[in-house]
Amino acid sequence: MKTKIIGKYVIGYDGQDHVILENAQVVYENDTIVFVGKDYSETVDEVIDVGNAVISPGFIDLNALGDIDHDIVHLEATMSKSKNLLWSEQFVQEGHDEWMTEEEEAFKSLYAYSQLILHGITTAMPITSVFYKKWAETYEELAAAAEHAASLGLRIYLGPSYQSGIRVVEPDGKVKLFWDEEAGRAGLKRAVQFVEEFDGAYDGLVRGMLAPERIECQTEENLIQTKYYSEKLGVPIKLHAAQGSFEYNTFVETHGVTPIRYLYNIGFLGPKTGIPHAHFITGYSGATNGEGDDIALLKETNTTVIHCPLIIGRHGDALESFAKYKRYGVNICLGTDTFPPDMFQNIRTGSMLSRLIDKKVDDSTYADFYRAATLGAASFLEREDLGRLAVGAKADIIAIDLDAFHMGPLDDPIRTMIVSGSGRDVKLSIINGRVVMKDRKIPNLDLDDIKQKGQKYYNKMRKGYVKRDYQELGEEQLLLPSFTYVERID
Repeated sequence: MKTKIIGKYVIGYDGQDHVILENAQVVYENDTIVFVGKDYSETVDEVIDVGNAVISPGFIDLNALGDIDHDIVHLEATMSKSKNLLWSEQFVQEGHDEWMTEEEEAFKSLYAYSQLILHGITTAMPITSVFYKKWAETYEELAAAAEHAASLGLRIYLGPSYQSGIRVVEPDGKVKLFWDEEAGRAGLKRAVQFVEEFDGAYDGLVRGMLAPERIECQTEENLIQTKYYSEKLGVPIKLHAAQGSFEYNTFVETHGVTPIRYLYNIGFLGPKTGIPHAHFITGYSGATNGEGDDIALLKETNTTVIHCPLIIGRHGDALESFAKYKRYGVNICLGTDTFPPDMFQNIRTGSMLSRLIDKKVDDSTYADFYRAATLGAASFLEREDLGRLAVGAKADIIAIDLDAFHMGPLDDPIRTMIVSGSGRDVKLSIINGRVVMKDRKIPNLDLDDIKQKGQKYYNKMRKGYVKRDYQELGEEQLLLPSFTYVERID
């Protein structure tokens, strides 16, 4: 089966970088691209004309939405209220069952992955919240996630998360770590089992990864074992680190080194290690202690930084800066992390924050961020067949509509679609040669039904915050609306 896609612009790849072709074509046979250029003369089985659109490699989201996002609850919590959204120590000590049913936990990935496809994500490495879980992800929910990804046609890197500790709040309001090291060891064992059984499943669409939760919630033993199994199984690691003051100060006070230096010292950093956020490092404006040059350690070890500008920007932080990390030679990728899983918003926000900090455009352009969401991510995954439109690459292709009135006048296609567009302008998505979304519709999926079930899930998840609040403030005080609800205005 050979298919030709025709459009106004094609973002091709010349072996070194992306290039723009006008009034061009991409031809793929089965799951592989066989032609990128103009005037393809051979016979094809199908022609898809996307018109005034950008034909682009699909985005690779390395910290992708994996559930029904909780961040909107945390987004405008004041400093004093943020700890109320954590688990109380008493709640954890008393023991509790899973807040969601097994069926609900299986559903959340279907909701999330359909969102990713609608937003032009063709390869994802998801993250889910453990804020409302008994401890961490289960084997069963990740098995369901793999099945959902395969049914939707999403290319995905998966592995159940695990942790040996969790942040809790004591009765006096102090945040501390509550440890269960055996749970961490069991979690790693479960993750290894999952990788052994699912890596390469569903015709290679599902690949394995190791996903230890936040660095401060890990033992040194589990981190060293994670690195060992990453090398043994040949799969990447994703560990959240250098992302906040609690974590940073905990490591400096406990170990005498920064989180990045700690990972360097135990041999955890390296080409297969991806660090979401990695902005709270030596030299960062919020880091008032700690010594050394963390960014140099990231560069030396060829560790990848997974930058999530939208979510950290929402919470008043920023990478200082994307341009600086790029100039150092650190491999930078992008993750959407939160809702909406919109790479356009993340590129726009990330570029804005980097320019604000760096005071210049150089190394903070939309093209720089676009590379991070395609070529940079493919480099981390060691996949020269992803993140580009080139002969021999996988047929992971999206088309972004430029015809809508809100796009405004057409300038450079990359600048135009990033300045004025969003994930909702993606009108075609092809993954591994399969059309997984066309004209905002996903085959065999009732999005209205998914939306209704997603709202029910979210409403239940929201109530969990009230249940575990250390001060038991109740919903009206804990989850304040933007404005007061009233029945009438006199």
